[in-house]
Amino acid sequence: MTDVTATDAARNFADMLDAVERGEQFTIIRRGRAVAQLEPIAQGRGAAVKAALRRHPVDPDWSRDVERIRRLVSLQERP
Repeated sequence: MTDVTATDAARNFADMLDAVERGEQFTIIRRGRAVAQLEPIAQGRGAAVKAALRRHPVDPDWSRDVERIRRLVSLQERP
């Protein structure tokens, strides 16, 4: 991933988009701090979620926990 100042990103945005389409990634730096990332939309989206789900076993109690939380939330919302 390449670091680019916010000023350079603004000046070269079209070129950066072309590079992103080729798979490159950029970190936008403003006043010495990373403030944004510019990357292909296909990365860090569904593929990352699917990979995370494959790495972790199914939690059989998850549905029960969600239902318990829903009941608690609905009880708190009632006047």
